[in-house]
Amino acid sequence: MGLTPEQLEGLNDDGVGRALNWLFRSEQTTFVLAVVRHTVREFAVTLEQLHNDSTTITFHGNYAAASEEGARSGQTTLAITWGHNKDHRPDLKQLLYILTVSNDGGVPVHFRVESGNTVDDQTHQETWELLCELAGRRDFLYVADCKLASAENMAYLHQRGGRFITVLPKTRGEDHAFRQMLRQGQVSWRTIHEKTDEDEPEKVLDRFSVAPAPAPAVSAEGYRLVWYHSTRKAEVDAAARAGRIQRATRQLDTLRQRMTSPRTRYRQRTKVAEAVEEVLHACDVGDWVRVEIQERIEERYCQERKGRPGKDTRYVKHVTTRFDLSYQVDHGRIAEDQRCDGIFPLVTNVLDLSEVAVLLAYKRQPVIEKRFSQLKTDFRVAPVYLKDVSRIQALLCVYFLVLLVESLLERELRQAMEREGIESLPMYPEDRPCRHPTARRLIDRFDDIQRHTLDNGRDAPVVFVSELSNLQRRILKLLGVPASDYHA
Repeated sequence: MGLTPEQLEGLNDDGVGRALNWLFRSEQTTFVLAVVRHTVREFAVTLEQLHNDSTTITFHGNYAAASEEGARSGQTTLAITWGHNKDHRPDLKQLLYILTVSNDGGVPVHFRVESGNTVDDQTHQETWELLCELAGRRDFLYVADCKLASAENMAYLHQRGGRFITVLPKTRGEDHAFRQMLRQGQVSWRTIHEKTDEDEPEKVLDRFSVAPAPAPAVSAEGYRLVWYHSTRKAEVDAAARAGRIQRATRQLDTLRQRMTSPRTRYRQRTKVAEAVEEVLHACDVGDWVRVEIQERIEERYCQERKGRPGKDTRYVKHVTTRFDLSYQVDHGRIAEDQRCDGIFPLVTNVLDLSEVAVLLAYKRQPVIEKRFSQLKTDFRVAPVYLKDVSRIQALLCVYFLVLLVESLLERELRQAMEREGIESLPMYPEDRPCRHPTARRLIDRFDDIQRHTLDNGRDAPVVFVSELSNLQRRILKLLGVPASDYHA
């Protein structure tokens, strides 16, 4: 990388730690905004539509010194603590990592780190204000998950000229009322969009429909409400319900075997009822599985006293209450709920977008999940081998910059392929064609490049670099990187 021997000596644990300290003490928000502004300008990234979501960074360890928020060097230190863990590890502490990406190539444009017990719906207003500062406007389309769909958040954006799309939570009354209409067969669907396979255009992967009147067209707050149905989501919902029911019946069978054991601990009806309720709640099948607790009396006779029984031996009757279970699956209720499979209501304050445009804008939301996946797999953000919370916060800022560089590599290559009319590149194993190369696939293609320096102490050092393949040269040309950078 062109570093001198003196500079190489500075690349050590202590040097990195001190650099993270300086980064923490700096104004990270201003620094990140400056970097992103330059990126947007240099690479012409459009900010018409921005997608926001959050994930958790899980920590193994106590982190007692970071159990509460504090202050250091004029900056806030966050609390590494328990919260709603999205890695399904409620036994571990965490930090909340909030990311916003552009619709144009999924380029990260903003990030925030919050304490592990922060609720997602408390983060949108401040995030949106910072995005307004970055974009220099307020009318960009802000797309987020159901945590945005609170009356306070939607009103905050709407009253300040913001435009949003989010999904209505299942806990809302509008959702309950619409599902009742579906169960009663009062709703019809109109197909508006089909997703097809790129390799087989005639093969439909998913079909989207909307529900016209009498479906509720506005939310309780007065915002536009559109009800969608996805055939693919309906299949996933049905499979998930069947899996939960199967898991619940297995656990009920296990519980029943424990109850029939001679040394069972389930000798009180209340304790049996609690165990049944725990199974139904954990598997979320209370609407479809009906359980009946059955009670039976067992009588047995024992000698009044120890010893060999004789004609004068007296016996005492012992009465024991035992419990058993019987359960059945309510197929009628399942048939009713199947009519609700595949629906998702989107709420927005945008009136000039068609139903298809609103749908396609929201369906771009999973692009942010790919960035989270890269953060946790390609870059292995966890486990974090740092103790000091200030250094951890600075390190997460570095990870944002790494995600930014990776997404730009991916975006530049795909745009170059589109300009050159290249449908695919042989970047998969066995040189199979790849239509949408990722940055990881790109970097892996250059993994075999080696650089050696031969220094005999008398003549000038000689540098040897692996010979570039035709594909590597082609990729470098598409990216605008001169092959001479590889001494080739």
